[in-house]
Amino acid sequence: MKKRLGILIISVFILCTFLSGCGYEYKELDLRGEYSRELEGTTLTVYNWGEYISDGADDTIDVNREFEKITGIKVNYLTFESNETMYSQVKNGGVNYDIVIPSDYMIERMLKEDMLAEIDTSALSNYDLIDQKYKNIFFDPENKYSVPFNVGMVGVIYNSKHIQTIDNSLNVLWDEKYKDMVLNFNNPRDAFMTAQILLDIDLNTENKKDWEKAAELLKKGKANLQAYVMDEVYGKMETGEASIAPYYAGDYLTMVETNPDLKFFYPKEGTNIFIDSACILKNAKNKQAAMMYLNFL
Repeated sequence: MKKRLGILIISVFILCTFLSGCGYEYKELDLRGEYSRELEGTTLTVYNWGEYISDGADDTIDVNREFEKITGIKVNYLTFESNETMYSQVKNGGVNYDIVIPSDYMIERMLKEDMLAEIDTSALSNYDLIDQKYKNIFFDPENKYSVPFNVGMVGVIYNSKHIQTIDNSLNVLWDEKYKDMVLNFNNPRDAFMTAQILLDIDLNTENKKDWEKAAELLKKGKANLQAYVMDEVYGKMETGEASIAPYYAGDYLTMVETNPDLKFFYPKEGTNIFIDSACILKNAKNKQAAMMYLNFL
């Protein structure tokens, strides 16, 4: 989220445990906006990246509990580890989600497939607080279907205890001296990015031959990898089981708290910037509650 900045809510079970009273103290929030209790008793299902929201740990705000306290709306908070997992679950229709928080390219895809509801941003009293440079982006040029939630960049995390010198290049993923020490993304957007950057290919190219070149480079590097990962990167890098991993900058800040030997660099060749935005699904059952939640975020 890309998981990322914030503390993981592993499941609804854990959220319910918090709700049953394990010591979280409500914060005195200086709210900008009004929140009614007219939808008290409604259940709102939110589907977000893991490691992507504050849950009350380490004296932080428990975002979902505070929203529940103010509005009486129960938040059924579920997490995913990749855009592709989220898309598959929503498309499958096994659970009726109200809010999802995909990345830019996935929002574009979901819009083309008519999966998202329009959002009246004029009804969000806090919308003006979002930096203008993250609005009117290619995937939603008129800001009709998404509200920016987080922005970030991909860098490379490495264990300085195992690797004393490093070239600050994505080439480390293919360097045979690091064989079985290296991880790569288990999602196509970011995994392909590592190859495209090295090949100086536009990350948004529509040329099939460009994608084939990147695919060949990824195949070549597969033998060097220990594993393809998403949130598993935490355990592997924090314990030293793996030594190199391209991942999201915010997640590095979480990992280094556990393992201070971890270091980080942005590749000298360049990297990608992502914007994750909150969307309301077209088949959402609780759109009014969803709007209230977006304003609270």
